[in-house]
Amino acid sequence: MSHIDIHPFPTPFGELVLGSFEERLCLCDWRYRRMREGVDQRLRKGLGSAFREGRSPVIETAMAQLKAYFAGERRTFGVPLRFVGSQFQQRVWEALQKVPYGSTSTYAELTARVASPAAIRAVASANGANALSILVPCHRIIGSSGELVGYAGGLPAKRKLLQLEGAHAQEQPDLFHALSQA
Repeated sequence: MSHIDIHPFPTPFGELVLGSFEERLCLCDWRYRRMREGVDQRLRKGLGSAFREGRSPVIETAMAQLKAYFAGERRTFGVPLRFVGSQFQQRVWEALQKVPYGSTSTYAELTARVASPAAIRAVASANGANALSILVPCHRIIGSSGELVGYAGGLPAKRKLLQLEGAHAQEQPDLFHALSQA
């Protein structure tokens, strides 16, 4: 049986898990996300492989490029990727890669690029199923009124990633803070 090499990677915004299969990165995802087991199961089944702890040249390259990204020294990535998902999901992930560094797009805009407007929930679901966070920049997708919404790494990580890139998104009101000030 073939293997997916996986390796933990701490970042300033939380821990990622990197995974490679046949010299391509198939996993760069938040270790403590809600859908962790579902994403991992999709990868194992889709690639007909089991996970094993280990490093590979592509994981080493990804770590070096991610370190440069977090240091503000890199805006794009040159790591070969391996998408594991439906054709629709892959279309969404390819469209995500076209959202430039330092900018944001809305779910409605992303949906208009890949499907009919009625498919916005399916597009949001595919966005959430992304196993290649940061390299496939799902953090650049925001709500229609510009607010930060849903992110596998959590909204604080999303906010920090957008700040790192110099992108602007509207802050959601802190209801607890607003009520304590009343």
